[in-house]
Amino acid sequence: MAVDFAFTQDQQDIFAAIKEFCDEELAPKAKETDERGDFPWETVRQVAEMDLMGIPVPEEYGGMGMDFLTWTVAAEYLSTACTTTGAVFGAHMLALYPIMAYGTDEQKAKYLPALATGEKIGAFGLTEPNAGSDQSTIATRAERDGDDYVLNGTKIFITNGGEAEIYVIIATVGQRLGVRGLTAFIVEKGTPGFEFGKNEKKMAYKSLSNRELIFDDCRVPAGNMLLTEKRGFRVAMGTLGVGRIGMAIGAVGLAQAALDAAVPYSKTRVQYGQTIENFQAIQFMIADMATEIQAARLLSYQAAWMKDQGLEFEKVAAMAKLYASEACSRVTSKAVQIHGGYGYTAEFPVERYFREAKLFEIVEGTSEIQRLVIANRVLKEYADKKR
Repeated sequence: MAVDFAFTQDQQDIFAAIKEFCDEELAPKAKETDERGDFPWETVRQVAEMDLMGIPVPEEYGGMGMDFLTWTVAAEYLSTACTTTGAVFGAHMLALYPIMAYGTDEQKAKYLPALATGEKIGAFGLTEPNAGSDQSTIATRAERDGDDYVLNGTKIFITNGGEAEIYVIIATVGQRLGVRGLTAFIVEKGTPGFEFGKNEKKMAYKSLSNRELIFDDCRVPAGNMLLTEKRGFRVAMGTLGVGRIGMAIGAVGLAQAALDAAVPYSKTRVQYGQTIENFQAIQFMIADMATEIQAARLLSYQAAWMKDQGLEFEKVAAMAKLYASEACSRVTSKAVQIHGGYGYTAEFPVERYFREAKLFEIVEGTSEIQRLVIANRVLKEYADKKR
């Protein structure tokens, strides 16, 4: 399969503008953004003003009408400069994409323009207290009542939760149907019966909202259902496939930030009468870091490119997410090691990068789930060859 990552002049111009914005606006504020502990509305609005929130959305709905590879490169730049802003950007796509991919013309016309322009941000509600990797145990129920569905249940760890205004929620219609009963709904903030619970305190991402969503007899119009009843598993899987590309490239961006911090430090830190960049042990670490970042980047780009070509991209997306997330943990660990004792202090950003890296191995499917997805795909491919 020939893969072409040649970017047009329009794409290169966009990337240059994003990089300038990231270097001048996002990166200098990243430490403050994290430590403030408040949702980063200032930087999110700046991203929206650059028309980046709806890169792959058709122009008729207020987007740029570009491809997912362009969105992926933009996400990498944002995540390198400010991981918190990059996380908001990625989570926003989890609401925008299912509406764009599975919504009716009416749903697209109603919700996409505000999401594409960043006037409103979105979130995706799947995870529950007893339903993480195993979606067959989702307990949030949706019962038909006239022209509405009534939702009851709780979602947890929802990125952008409470701040987002448009949510795509996965609930179960029917009893004991497992994934066969899952159904997707668009739910707006402010709908009676839709409230927000606690915002989780985490080891990193202090300014990122990860909040409970609570549904207590929440009435949602039947017209807000995506696809039809009991086709929510398709919506969830399609959204997670795109989300894994976002998580993979977010990990790449964070790993790149760690390398960008470690290399200059190695050029200034003096030990035994010379800068530590001259020590082979440090050089080997830098070589491994740069190689792993590039490998993860290319896997992420390939998954996005395959998505754009209409090819089955789920296996490569899982590979990208698995490799990039684990590579990010290794790279950020090496960055701390290169900094020595200073790397363990909050004075240097690599301490934060090290803590932030762990998230990528957990959300959008743990590393173990990615391995199951990849193995199942590979085994099926070999079985098909023998037929």
